[in-house]
Amino acid sequence: MNKFKKIGVSALAGSLVAVAANAGEMSVSGSASVGLEHINGGAASGGKSWYMGNQLTFTGGGELDNGMNVSLSFVIDQGDDTKSTSNSSTSVSGSNAPFDNHSVSIGMDGLGTVTFHGEGGSAAVAAMDSSAAGDMWDNFQASADERKSGKGSNDMITYALPSLLDGLALNASYAPTGDAGQSSSTSWSATYTGIEGLTLAYGAGEDNTTTVEADATAWKISYAYGPITVTATELEYDHGTNTSDRDMEAIGISYTLSDEISLSYGSEEVTDGASGAVAAEFSGFGVSYTAGGMTLTGKMQEGENISYTTAATEDRELWVIGASFAF
Repeated sequence: MNKFKKIGVSALAGSLVAVAANAGEMSVSGSASVGLEHINGGAASGGKSWYMGNQLTFTGGGELDNGMNVSLSFVIDQGDDTKSTSNSSTSVSGSNAPFDNHSVSIGMDGLGTVTFHGEGGSAAVAAMDSSAAGDMWDNFQASADERKSGKGSNDMITYALPSLLDGLALNASYAPTGDAGQSSSTSWSATYTGIEGLTLAYGAGEDNTTTVEADATAWKISYAYGPITVTATELEYDHGTNTSDRDMEAIGISYTLSDEISLSYGSEEVTDGASGAVAAEFSGFGVSYTAGGMTLTGKMQEGENISYTTAATEDRELWVIGASFAF
């Protein structure tokens, strides 16, 4: 990690409150990844393809004279706002590339922390809705469908409440009206880690648009005992239009062989609200090896009824080998 020390945050603080800031510190960290993947089955059979990723994250801040702590986070990602269809070279780049998530946080002891997300904000419930199995659905469905979870957008405010009980974390979010006639969206989540090895989380929120309203709820339970961790999650997305309803159930289990090697297995089931739709099912194994800032991974997964139909073209298999680096 490279550090640029003693960069004042007075300019940033001056735009928020009329007080001076002490000298702060900015730092930059990076990550990169490369890999080879192959999806086989039905219309998706397209041979092997390489992928890569790279990202720089700038973070920093300082304490103001009035006791407030202000911090800034800004991500540069070459692949930001670029979407590629599965097994296709077609891609579309957004106008914000290569600039990615950025936010400003303001906090004070006893009052919690407010974060303003210029880009990349996640609702309180959306921030905890990752599948216990690692979002395998995303490797198969992303080009045609998305599991829905609640409002996640730019120009969002999130609030992490101060500690009220040891091991209990409370969060809330607010996404203001974006268009005429659109309702604002709010959500909240609670996570309890007060018992060794146990994590309990629950969240609920809204995902409102100009024409319909939707409600999302999610829960998670995870227990770690020695080298074994078992996790279960469930998401319910209730939309005003039945065909946009989504429910997801997932389980995952991981086993740590050593400080470097771990194994995992998971399964997911995603259901659609359309009449006659069948559940999309995903399962797979994974292995990882970590040494220093390098992680080598391998995984094999399969998906069935991917578009909620039993057609033979909706069953696919995936394998991936990759390497990622943090510095």
